[in-house]
Amino acid sequence: MKKQTAVAALIFSFTVTMWAQQQDKSKRPSPPGTAAVGFADGKKVTIEYSRPYAKGRKIVGGLVPYDQVWRTGANEATLLKTDADLEIGGTTVPAGSYTLWTIPSSGSWKLIINKQTGQWGTNYDQSQDLARVNMTVSSLPQVEQFTISFDKTGGDSAKLNLDWEKTRASVDLKEKK
Repeated sequence: MKKQTAVAALIFSFTVTMWAQQQDKSKRPSPPGTAAVGFADGKKVTIEYSRPYAKGRKIVGGLVPYDQVWRTGANEATLLKTDADLEIGGTTVPAGSYTLWTIPSSGSWKLIINKQTGQWGTNYDQSQDLARVNMTVSSLPQVEQFTISFDKTGGDSAKLNLDWEKTRASVDLKEKK
């Protein structure tokens, strides 16, 4: 009986430890990241995503294949929250929450703004697309960890950047008034 109790206690302890590690997203191989930009009127845009590392792998056109929908990070689908109505790449995006996906190609990328939220990053539903917008692609020095950032370009505008390996995909966004 003591042996069974000890085994049960060990299994319980292991299960609790694994559950706690899953809950602490900072301990994941692709830890969480946040990018945010605020506008002159106090409204803001926030992106929550996971940040995988290159680890010597071929990323764009390799791990992230060309001409296929990519989760744009790792783990859960990348989440965009906005307090303001936006114009992203010329397309109106109402205030709310969305997931971001991309389609990388050798010379261009498309940003997909999807209305479905809360899903794992492999559960993409094209029927929920709000829009697909063109992104500009440029070269960078090596970026080891996937990074999403904003470059402020004015009181109500910014550039959204997706950087990894030696590639930057970017698109302009602005608060729509």
